Formats: sequence, C-alpha cells, structure tokens
Amino acid sequence: MQTAEQCQKLYETLEKKINRNFALSASVCVHCGMCADSCHYYVATKDPKMSPAYKADKIRSLYKYRHDWLSRIAPFWTGARTLKTPEELEDLHDICWGSCTMCRRCTINCPMGVDMALLIRSGRAMLLAADSIPEGVKAVCKDQYEIGNQMGITRQDYLETIEWLSEEHANDVGDPRAEIPLDKKGANVMYVVNPREVKYAPLTLLAAAKIMYAAGESWTMPSEGWDNTNFGLFAGDDKLGGLMGQRLFEKAQELGVNKVVVSECGHGYRATRWEAPNWAKMDLHFPVESFLVTMSNYLREGRITLDPSRNKTRVTYHDPCNLGRSAGITEEPRALLKRCVADFVEMHPNRADNWCCSGGGGAMSMPEYNKRRLEAAIVKADQISATGAKIVATACHNCIDALEDLIRRYKLNMKTATVGELVAEALIWPKAAEEEEIFAIDGIEPVKLAPGEKRKKILVIDDEADVRTYLTTLFEDFGYETIEAADANQGMRMVKEYHPDLITLDIIMPKKTGIKFYWELRKEEKLTDIPVIIVTGFGEPEFPNVNFKKFITERKVPSPEGYVEKPIHRAELLKKVHDVLYV
Repeated sequence: MQTAEQCQKLYETLEKKINRNFALSASVCVHCGMCADSCHYYVATKDPKMSPAYKADKIRSLYKYRHDWLSRIAPFWTGARTLKTPEELEDLHDICWGSCTMCRRCTINCPMGVDMALLIRSGRAMLLAADSIPEGVKAVCKDQYEIGNQMGITRQDYLETIEWLSEEHANDVGDPRAEIPLDKKGANVMYVVNPREVKYAPLTLLAAAKIMYAAGESWTMPSEGWDNTNFGLFAGDDKLGGLMGQRLFEKAQELGVNKVVVSECGHGYRATRWEAPNWAKMDLHFPVESFLVTMSNYLREGRITLDPSRNKTRVTYHDPCNLGRSAGITEEPRALLKRCVADFVEMHPNRADNWCCSGGGGAMSMPEYNKRRLEAAIVKADQISATGAKIVATACHNCIDALEDLIRRYKLNMKTATVGELVAEALIWPKAAEEEEIFAIDGIEPVKLAPGEKRKKILVIDDEADVRTYLTTLFEDFGYETIEAADANQGMRMVKEYHPDLITLDIIMPKKTGIKFYWELRKEEKLTDIPVIIVTGFGEPEFPNVNFKKFITERKVPSPEGYVEKPIHRAELLKKVHDVLYV
C-alpha cells in the first residue's frame, strides 16, 4: 500500500477514534515531565524519546493538526503535523508498537489524567487501518479471527487436551469420578482460559481443577469461546475484540451458567469484564469474575483450607497491570498468598504503582522489539531481585512469560508460579469419608462411598435453630455434608451458590414461606432438578385446619421428592434421604 493511501486510511480511523476521553488526553498535556519517571523504558534508558509525553505527542500532533484551531493557523507553534513520508509513518509505527506496553503507570502519575494506553491503542488502530502492523501481532489476530484462539489450537487438539487433563485430574485427586467437565449445562461457573494453559502450561489448568474440586464447585469448560485473551485490545481492533467477546458470551448463555470465571490472565480479565461487552454490543446477564476473586471467596467461606507449610520457599507477588492498576484486584492475591506460603514478601513499589513485567500490550508477540524490551526490563529485574524471593508469583500468563524472559536475561536465581498453582499445592483435603467410621442409625445403614467419592451435600432450611442443629447433626453423623439457612431467602442464595444435592425444607417460616420458596425453585430451570424433602409440622395449633401435605402436593408444580412430618422420626427421615439420593 502506498504511503499516501496508508495515511488516508490512518486519518479516517483517527476521526472514528475521537471521543471525549481521546480529545481530553490529546489536549491537556502540560509537559510537566512527571510521567517520565513512571515509564520503565525511560527509567532504563534515560532517552527523552522514551518519555510518555514525547511518545504521546507523536499521536497528539496528528489530532491537533486537524482539530485544534491554533494548530491549524500555526502548526509550527504547537508541534501539529501531518504524515507525508514513509519515514514518518515508520516513526509512528515504532512509537506505537515498540516503545509502550500500555501499562498505564504513567497515567496514574499524570496530574492531568492523560490516558497513555488509550492514545497508544488509538495509534495502533490507525496503523492497523494503514496495514502497518507487526507480523507477530497480525498472525495472532488472524488465528483469533479464523480459529478462535490466539495460538491456533484446533478444536480437536483442544478437546483431546481437556480429555487427557481430565484423566490426570481424576488421578491427581484420587477420585475416578472427578473430571474437567465440558459443556455442562446449568453449571454455576464457566471457566475460560488463556490458550497458553492448554498448549504450554497445563499444570495451571490442573491446579484450577483441583481447587474447584476441593471447593465442591459446579463448573464447566466450554468447547467453544474458551479463549479469554483478546488481541483486539492490543491491536486496536474493535471488530476482533467484539467477535472474541461474542463467542464467549454466547456460549455462556447457551450453557446457562451463573457466572463466567476468567483464569489468571490480566488483559483477558480486563477485556472480558469491561471492554468486550461494549465492542460486542451485548448486555450480559451474568457476572464476569477473576479466578483470584473466586479462590479468595472459597477461602473466606471455608470451602478450601490451606497449609502454608506446603510452600516453604520465599515468595513475592507481581501485580499484573491490567489487574492491579486497571481492575483494582490487589488484595485478593495477597490474602491467598499469605495463607498458602510460609514466607511472603512484598516487592516495592507494589499494587497500582507496581512496575510493568515488560511484556504487556502484546510485546511478547513482537520479536523485533525484544532487545529494547529486555533493556527496559532491568527496572523489573532490579525490583524483584531486591526481595530475595526465589519464586515470583503472579496472576497473568503473559507476565509469566515476560518475567521468565527477564530472569534468563539477567541471570536471576528465581522461578515463576501462578497464584493458583501455589494455592493448589497448599490444599488440605477434608478427611475422606471412607476413613471415618460411620455407624448405622436405628437400623439404617450408611452409604458406602467409593475411594475419593465426596459426600452428598444437604441444605437444611428451617427458621428454628434447634431443628437445624438436630438435622445437620443427624445428617453429618450419617456421613452427609450439610449447610443450613434460617429462612427461605437465605436458602435460595445458598442454593444458587452451593447447588446442594438435596434440600430439606420447612414450610412455616417468617418473611417467605417454604411453599413460595418451593415454587420459585421449581420454576428456575437450573435448579428445578434439586430434590426437596419437606420437613414440617402438620396440624400445628395455629393452622389446625390446613392439610399442608395436600396443599403442596396438589399445586401445579411437580411434587416434592419426600414429605416428613414433625416430630421427626429419624429412621424415616434417613431412609427417605437415602432413597432420594441413591435409589
């Protein structure tokens, strides 16, 4: 493509990219220089051309030439310009693709609020239109467009890998029925991953499977739309960004999951959580959550227990830019690491002020800039070396690759790990049911579980604390796992969160009756198959003329799986529960 034609397409895209945020960032810079010391390229080289203000001016000047009145009159005064020569186009190419990782560290230190990443992404979009794009980025975008993931993994290879990992997972946890579910409809979680996990780092996927198994999570992986990365973000390609998001979101809708959980990938989370719904023009009816938040919730709710002595080596944590600076996810990884490693040490600066890994913004896919990237990485190398840690943990696969690159370059005696890998290593498994001696009660024999088989989970919903204590104790003594709720609203929240194997339900409760709860449950497509045993009083003094059993079994909804009247005969109840769960 000739330069004139390229420039024409570049300017056409510039006009499309102008919005309030772009105009602000293109207009308010006062060249105070505060951004320079925030940029690892400048700090490492002291080259003025590597300062964010200089780099932003290369894009800003194009905007001013066309939209600033003073610049139109006296462009020499404001530095406004227009591109004319191949050298000028190449200079812009070098700035936008090879001298910024879009980490936004300069942005949070800019008193005027200039969004450097926005300017660089807009510059890349203009260059993309002008067909001035690095071959590595072009190849990755092509794979995402045509195959659906950034590493060109075929559907057959992906499915075979998941099948193999599923077998490994079953061996790992000692449960032949454990699996990595695929396309499981109605699961609570749809887990989407970075293709690097499928192709090069399957142990991180196994770690995630192990954690969700320990937490008793109902989850699945999708056969389509599983790539959480999105090169539309790096390449300035909104069309690709929308397509990748659309594939993922439509699969989540098809499976009817409650939420999408994004594995440890910084830009993958940012793109999926915030950018892709806008590019795809889709309203999401489910939340998108980082796996860091998911694991942190498991720990807080007592669904997983960790032993820090399993990880004795000193560990530090690198905040990925897209999680720490752009998403505010800084405390969840620390809460996890402080519970799963024996010696955690902070690097400084940290959290939103952390230095970039040096590989953000798609830099790892542009080998022509490796020399410059790794020279700038000395800032990160010095930072992590000062901690004395032997393991750098992080929550981003792109950061893992960049950190390993600089560890080799600067000969640091360190390794990398994802947070999930360290959490999985520290898991304490609940005592296996088969290891406990469970006795028969009133002649009712407990179920003999297979090795590694998990106990069935029963949710007890009853407003009377004494009844809840009696039932949960009875069920646990008989080898079941229990959770409890004091009213119907709390019960519904726990059903959606924990998806129990069976519910025992009282009818007469304050706020909302068990009957209304039961109707709501049976109308929920994802919950309607959960068996329910009504456990309630019959002919209570305050309702002497109401036949509750007839009342609920004759409504226009499926009958409950069981009905037990108070006072409870425990043998009758245990037999009913056993028959519902196992017969």
